[in-house]
Amino acid sequence: MPDTDSPSARRLRPGPGFSATRRDLLRATATGLLAGTLPGFAVAAAGDRTFASKRPPKSQRRFVSAAVERHLQQVKAKIGDPELAWLFENCYPNTLDTTVETGTRNGKPDTFVITGDIHAMWLRDSSAQVHPYVPLARQDPALRRMFHGLIQRQAACIRLDPYANAFLPDGTTARLKWSVDDITEMKPGVGERKWEVDSLCYPIRIAHEYWRASGDTAPFDDDWREAMRVVVRTFREQQRMHDRGPYTFQRPSPLATETLVLEGYGQPTRPNGMIHSMFRPSDDACVYPLFVPANLFAVASLRQLAAMSEAIHRDAAFAADCRAFADEVEKATRAFGQMRDADGQPFWAYEVDGYGNQLFIDDANAPGLLSLAYLGCCERDDPVFLRTRALAWSERNPYFSRGRAAEGVGSPHSGLGTIWPMAIVQYALASDDDAQIRQCLHWLKTTHAGTGFMHEAFDKDDPGKFTRDWFAWANTLFGELVVDLAQRKPHLLKS
Repeated sequence: MPDTDSPSARRLRPGPGFSATRRDLLRATATGLLAGTLPGFAVAAAGDRTFASKRPPKSQRRFVSAAVERHLQQVKAKIGDPELAWLFENCYPNTLDTTVETGTRNGKPDTFVITGDIHAMWLRDSSAQVHPYVPLARQDPALRRMFHGLIQRQAACIRLDPYANAFLPDGTTARLKWSVDDITEMKPGVGERKWEVDSLCYPIRIAHEYWRASGDTAPFDDDWREAMRVVVRTFREQQRMHDRGPYTFQRPSPLATETLVLEGYGQPTRPNGMIHSMFRPSDDACVYPLFVPANLFAVASLRQLAAMSEAIHRDAAFAADCRAFADEVEKATRAFGQMRDADGQPFWAYEVDGYGNQLFIDDANAPGLLSLAYLGCCERDDPVFLRTRALAWSERNPYFSRGRAAEGVGSPHSGLGTIWPMAIVQYALASDDDAQIRQCLHWLKTTHAGTGFMHEAFDKDDPGKFTRDWFAWANTLFGELVVDLAQRKPHLLKS
């Protein structure tokens, strides 16, 4: 890790030639002292128009799907801009090329998906990284086995510890060095134990999407069903209706975002039916533990789980419990999670505490306010979402930046004045405006600093200052956008 004092630096691994730690980046961004670091890449991008593939050689790719390779070529043929086509070819298969490890475990398929530059699996990232390949699963037995293995592995992780966000390949793997001194119940095989509601939503989302796309029910055995019961039980515990629950977390760190106050239970709340999330999808601590986007995501996930339980297992009682729970959380989130503008029109808050305190920001990580429609929390044309989206993409959001290179949403995780390509992708995915989407494609095409890949964050004025040169989630999410546009607005890719 670039900064062992900052475990969240997993999302801030510097790119080639950029040796700044997270603390360096924050200090330099604030003072304007960080020098450009990638002039060679910039020159290459301007002068070399051959766009040689940045994929690993075929013999070194971690996983190969014939269906993905065919689809890649089909979509690439629809792209008129050579640089955009090159970016798509590099990014779309990046998760399969570099992060997937397949095998067997207890006689079942097993898949472990690392984030990229850290050899550990986040429940959120691993689900999101493979999501663009779901529609192709029916065409490819090897791809189905990969999904089967991931669904099984995630279920095993949840059964091991539903409060953990990241896991190691096995119980004998050495602890991640930044988590060694954490004050929480760390079991062998757990990489990090930051409680994030979305960590339990994403495995439901990928399971549901895979089931709908493939019709395959083999992954959803008794072990998976037990994991889903653990999910519901954990969500119930973290409503904290009667007590604070079993989870606490503290970490010796100079960064307030790395630990929880009040003996590890976090900031106080007035229980109201929402689910507490002590950390955000950025792995930063919440200001107020009632994190609105994650609660809306949980509502969608519980309803997906109900549909699967009813159709696959004929478990009407569990399905009814999931639906009732979803209704309960939705009612509470609508009652406490909305704010109003000067005209009295509602929009979503980012975090609340149940006492009446509300925070409006947005963070590029999903779930966030920009990604609500993408995650199935609302329709794309929902008036409250559209109002929220517009505010998040404006100076009303302190983590929105407009610079010489681009404009977009960043994150407290990377400091002020930074933009995340993931946010630009989410803005385009939720848009029906051709000019808006063209602008997003332009920003994505001109801010990769000649590397041919998406990064975690870049400086709003100089994309040569970026973090994480191997961030598979951002790469495949960009690929997902291009595939979406090839179906929804193919004319935008032709020019």
